Amino acid sequence: VHLEESGGGAVHAGGSLRLSCATSGITFRLIAMGWYREAPGKAREPVAIYTDGVEFMDYADSAKGRFTMSRDPAKNTIFLQMNSLKPEETAVYYCSARGYDGVGYWGKGTLVTVSS
Repeated sequence: VHLEESGGGAVHAGGSLRLSCATSGITFRLIAMGWYREAPGKAREPVAIYTDGVEFMDYADSAKGRFTMSRDPAKNTIFLQMNSLKPEETAVYYCSARGYDGVGYWGKGTLVTVSS
């Protein structure tokens, strides 16, 4: 299984970025896919999560209204549209996938830098 994020970069505060996560080797049903981020000196935290069978995406409170996660279920691909970015959201953003067997997979991450 391979997950690869793309779309990170450097933007000014208030700017936007769209992250993508492409996968390969997933031949089984996933219970969840989502985005996490890890800021310098902080623990990794969830940003947006899709859970199989749940109609709506689950967003971190800080992301609600500004971030939108979408997915292409046929390709097990997910996206994260991030608007009105803030400097404190500078972090490495990771894509995650988890199967019904509980095994989780991570990409290597993509760096998002938001300058003030």
